[in-house]
Amino acid sequence: MQKFLNFEVDSITPIHIKTSLKSMFNDFKQLTKVGLSISVVFTSITGYLLGAETIDYTIVLLLAIGGYLMVGASNAFNQVIEKDIDSLMQRTKNRPLPAGRMTVTTALIIAIVFTIVGIGILYSINPKCALFGAISIFLYTSAYTPLKAVTPLAVFVGAIPGAIPFMLGWVAATGEFGIEAGFLFLIQFFWQFPHFWAIGWLQFEEYNKAGLHMLPMDKKDKGAIVQIIFYTCIMILMSVAPVLKVTGNLYIYPITAVIILLLGILMLYYAFQLYKSEENTDARKLMLASVFYITIVPIIYVVDKFLH
Repeated sequence: MQKFLNFEVDSITPIHIKTSLKSMFNDFKQLTKVGLSISVVFTSITGYLLGAETIDYTIVLLLAIGGYLMVGASNAFNQVIEKDIDSLMQRTKNRPLPAGRMTVTTALIIAIVFTIVGIGILYSINPKCALFGAISIFLYTSAYTPLKAVTPLAVFVGAIPGAIPFMLGWVAATGEFGIEAGFLFLIQFFWQFPHFWAIGWLQFEEYNKAGLHMLPMDKKDKGAIVQIIFYTCIMILMSVAPVLKVTGNLYIYPITAVIILLLGILMLYYAFQLYKSEENTDARKLMLASVFYITIVPIIYVVDKFLH
């Protein structure tokens, strides 16, 4: 009998340990939203490449780590605050906190450690980076997250920390916040409205059930789509403005502006399609087009710079 018990323990324990570690790692990825965090790091690095005269790979590494920790902390704090709300929605009820796989204390420790270490790393680049990183975490967790349950204006507040990464890269490269960083901020700021309102359209019933206000005027109607179209137009104007040489050292060739304009028109096309149909399928197409836009436009900016 003892031999059988030893065999059973020896056979099963390593599998359990492996499964447990994998589950913990998956929960950690969900808590910090690893995909979103990586996309933010990517945007920050493109901002750095735009601002840098010579590339310092140490700063690139610090920016990547600090940026990841900054976004991961914001997401962890967000999920602590919205634990009960997440349990009400199909899309979020299996997150580690509402599902009970992780305690609030554990999530808070991760968030606090990420905040302290992340801001410290950004400070090692320059103090302005640390300041913007701290502002981002504060606004996301202390303003945007609680406001979602109060007013649709939460999206406007959330667009501020959401627009910092592109600009943060420029500040990391130059140590300055000038007109160039300001325009990078504005591009990402105005982009967020069509992007998040498209998501708000898709998830309207879920958000409504949870008491979250994620569409303008809290209505899934043509009025919301008109605002999506308006902010998409503003985003396009901000994106092509550097061709006019009004953005300091941030300048793009006319052909680059035309390419970016066409990408913006693609988003605008899907916004108009949504206006015509009011169908979720077109909202999804708009959301995917917005993700493509914010991924490819920074790359186009960087390529343009190195062609100068």
